[in-house]
Amino acid sequence: MADKETLRVGSAVRRRRKALDLTLAAVAERSGLSVPFLSQIENERARPSMRSLQRVAEALETTAGELLAAADSARVVDVVRADDSAGSGTAGGVRSLVRGHHQLHAVEYTGEQDADREYQHRNDELMYVADGAAEVEAEGRVYRLEKGDTLYLSGGVRHRWRATRPGTRLLVVAVREHIETGP
Repeated sequence: MADKETLRVGSAVRRRRKALDLTLAAVAERSGLSVPFLSQIENERARPSMRSLQRVAEALETTAGELLAAADSARVVDVVRADDSAGSGTAGGVRSLVRGHHQLHAVEYTGEQDADREYQHRNDELMYVADGAAEVEAEGRVYRLEKGDTLYLSGGVRHRWRATRPGTRLLVVAVREHIETGP
């Protein structure tokens, strides 16, 4: 698939598979392709050749052309303005910094948060203090962060955090745990 604009066909494959109520194993059996390869296609970690895409399409009772037509553009440019609350999910001091369903997940927390709430994510995340200060407890250790500091947490690390100054703004950037696309 060498188009002028790379298409993210994985989301179209996943939507079609779910619409038919098929498992990856069933599509693998029908197409002759492996479950890991199909999973990589759906998660945009592999780009199928046109022949492989045709095999997937036949297994999904459609055509490669239909899957390509339903594919998402890999090129997305979107600005979320500081005062833009439409679609950004502002609620209770939490603001989404990326609109839509993408692999990247970025959230801004302002003010106090529930310091007793513990988090553990499958994927890596980065915390950045844009203003104020915060304490993060991770792996039995407390990390004090000031404005401009970052803290990297690998996937699976249990952690909790709290703002230690009024008006603290903490940005959290991570790869989404689960991406649900489509209507």
